Amino acid sequence: MKQLPPRSRKVRIIATLGPASSNADMIRRLFQAGADAFRLNMSHGAHETHAANVGFIRALEKEFHRPTTILADLQGPKLRVGTFAAGPVVLETGAAFMLDRDPTPGDVTRVNLPHPEIFQALVTGSRLLLDDGKLVLRVETVSPERIETRVEVGGFLSERKGVNVPDVVLPMAALTDKDRRDLTFAIEQEVDWVALSFVQRPEDVAEARRLMGGQGALMAKIEKPAAVDRLEEILEVADAAMVARGDLGVELPPYAVPPLQKRIVETARRLGKPVVVATQMLESMIKAPTPTRAEVSDVATAVYDGADAVMLSAETAAGDWPEQAVAMMDSIAHSVERDPGYLGRLRYTETLPDATTADALAEASQQITATVSAKAVICFTSSGSTVRRVARERPVAPILALTPKFQTARRLGIVWGVHAIRTKDIGSFEEMIGKARRMALRHKFAGAGDKIIVLAGVPFGTPGSTNVLHVAMIRGDELKGHGEG
Repeated sequence: MKQLPPRSRKVRIIATLGPASSNADMIRRLFQAGADAFRLNMSHGAHETHAANVGFIRALEKEFHRPTTILADLQGPKLRVGTFAAGPVVLETGAAFMLDRDPTPGDVTRVNLPHPEIFQALVTGSRLLLDDGKLVLRVETVSPERIETRVEVGGFLSERKGVNVPDVVLPMAALTDKDRRDLTFAIEQEVDWVALSFVQRPEDVAEARRLMGGQGALMAKIEKPAAVDRLEEILEVADAAMVARGDLGVELPPYAVPPLQKRIVETARRLGKPVVVATQMLESMIKAPTPTRAEVSDVATAVYDGADAVMLSAETAAGDWPEQAVAMMDSIAHSVERDPGYLGRLRYTETLPDATTADALAEASQQITATVSAKAVICFTSSGSTVRRVARERPVAPILALTPKFQTARRLGIVWGVHAIRTKDIGSFEEMIGKARRMALRHKFAGAGDKIIVLAGVPFGTPGSTNVLHVAMIRGDELKGHGEG
């Protein structure tokens, strides 16, 4: 049986698949280089390509006997201007420019905007950002048929360029018809996570969850100022968050994004929700075999802040150096986590437990682990909630999650410090301790004479019932006469 050693790194790495990596060999190499999870970007690629990639990823699970994690990232609404009669135009700063409902190709004075929701939401003084924020228009008057603007930042504008509306909440759903088709496909493929784009309000998350029908877990992408304004409400109903810095950096000044990133990471950690930092982390590695020093610092900052996972986008999807990008991110994370001050920095975020037995034990496990120098925290879990509670405390020792459910093991692939294993359920306290010892030995988390922390719920197999914490010592003869179960 092939078996990779557990990742010694605590932060997880998500690699996006695309033209540069949509084949079995490259996906395998990315996995071996350090990718813990794979992102299917539903903005690009046919369902047939994504389905093939799902098969390649699941094959790794069988080959290496380790659960693999798949994230399907929905495109969300794409707002774009219409066409121009004579090709690109140049909008001069200070000039008047109109966006209207007329589908006739535009010119330097006007263009079609085929999104009635924008006309409904805008007010005088609102901004419109075109082409990823390269051009800025200020609304002077608005009616149901036309938006009169003044060009504040001019430049070239070609047809079908994107439109961002940062100052208002748009009366439109986060899920388009394409997203609904993609979501159905993702659920049929049994992906583990679905990332929802263009989230503005908690109701967007609730609608997506209803359509998912209890299948998979839901990640809210925080990329709109409106979502930042209701961050805690959104995270209360989502299973995880993604700091999607691409659109955040368009709709907000670039200097506003770093403090927002810290706020989102801190809020998610405080609420016990996994959080992913994404977009342009090693952007120069799309074409170059090494990153810039600033990019290395950017990844390191996310690790120091305690993000559960960091994500590569075009670097692995379309870049020239996908395997090297994963290996570089792995090396950066290892370097940060070896810093003697790393765990102390993680404690800057205060994660107060709820008034429950499970939260009290999760908090205690971190303190006891440090006090008795335990080598691992072993969590028996059905839903994964025990593991997420423990991970929120960022213990010194790695977390070994033992679960009878493949779905739970796979979803835990993006959670900080967690190595998940699917194993048979347990039926007694003695069996629990024996299995914890054997698994810690077998997967090289601990050796003879080492201490481990064991958490579980009694009665066994009941989700959310964590009420047992036990300190056990590994015996030298632990593996003799026992099978894998």
